[in-house]
Amino acid sequence: MRSAKPRPLKRTGRRGMFAATAAVLAALAVSTAVAHGDARQQLRDGEGPVWTGAWGTAMQRPVEGSEDWGPNWSRQGFADQSVRQVVRVATGGSALRIRLSNSYGTTPLRITAATVGRSAGDAQVWPGTVRKVTFGGGQGVTIPPGRELVSDAEGLSTSPLEKLTVTLYFAGRTGPATFHRFTTATSYRASGRRLSDPAGDLFKESTNAWYFLSGVEVSGAASPRRGTVVAFGDSLIDGTGATPGADNRFTDKLAERLAADRRPLDVVNAGIGGNRILHDSPCYGDKATDRFRRDVLDRPGVRTVIIHLGANDIGAPEMADPCMGSAPRVTARRIIDAHKQLIRAAHARGVKAVGATILPMKGALFPVYSEQGEKVRAAVNQWIRTGRAYDAVLDVDRALADPADPTLPRPGYVFKDGLHPNEAGFHAIAAAVDLDTL
Repeated sequence: MRSAKPRPLKRTGRRGMFAATAAVLAALAVSTAVAHGDARQQLRDGEGPVWTGAWGTAMQRPVEGSEDWGPNWSRQGFADQSVRQVVRVATGGSALRIRLSNSYGTTPLRITAATVGRSAGDAQVWPGTVRKVTFGGGQGVTIPPGRELVSDAEGLSTSPLEKLTVTLYFAGRTGPATFHRFTTATSYRASGRRLSDPAGDLFKESTNAWYFLSGVEVSGAASPRRGTVVAFGDSLIDGTGATPGADNRFTDKLAERLAADRRPLDVVNAGIGGNRILHDSPCYGDKATDRFRRDVLDRPGVRTVIIHLGANDIGAPEMADPCMGSAPRVTARRIIDAHKQLIRAAHARGVKAVGATILPMKGALFPVYSEQGEKVRAAVNQWIRTGRAYDAVLDVDRALADPADPTLPRPGYVFKDGLHPNEAGFHAIAAAVDLDTL
């Protein structure tokens, strides 16, 4: 599913300085990424502390901005600039670390320095909460092309659903930036080294994309109930239709349900608008079967993946979208076989797989529906519901469908593009999740 034109994200004016105190925690030992098998064993055995992914996004190759997706800085990259990004973690922890990606870089990426702090809204940070992020004990790091790395642990405690800022400073030229193209959050840019600027007044430029930052991970007590749930898929997962800045994507609503029920499960959003399960796209990411390991399985503490894919494979022949690249008509069998490939990969790593049925596609205000495509969608959905390949089912289709015509979305649950969920729709999807299956 392509995104309809998102609402503009505007930065408000300066707010006053905030008085706050922050407890300084004892410095933690330098950490490295925990082997995935070891992390899962720790979760099962109750040994700790362990790391889980409290926030995350899927990385994409640099691409120009557009009318639908908004401007971005990925092609030009950064030089003598600071980039401040705001994220909301799902659960809390006693320490955190950040995951940075140069997955689509063609040259080494030099991060001169980085900080984290508690968000005070827009580009502002609560005074006294800024912490330096280190890498192997040093303030900077170089990431080779095609690689990701994780920072040292930083002793900033976090609470469930808390917003943080991550600020990266690049003294030299980065070249084109590995990034996530569409977000419902705002990232900010300032000239020079502005790592500890609490007021944020110098961060005068903004876009709705994330750059180089692919994850925030937290440390907490090990428990068989603790872990990370990754939502993996297309624009329904990514959040097209959600109100900018309101944290009301499906994954946000799911995180809120888990927090209210006091379940120690983190939620990571690995959706990419326009993504397909069978084909790559220069604008909408690598095909899902190729990016599954990096975006899902290689994150710490993953116990469950929710998969919503196939809509763009079905709709691409109708779209005439050059960003889709190859757009052949597909069969239900090919989509199902690709789903089975993802399930096998998840199960091989001890990860539960939850299949999400494909949302209603008729009624969209841009070309995506055809009678043949509807037959394919119905066949794939029937297999997800009854094929018993998935460990559990999230029936997105039935949560969103109009009772009078199930091929159409329920009017009160649909965004203005006629396809994607609105806030009520995302709430309905999250409410349809059986938390005991995660």
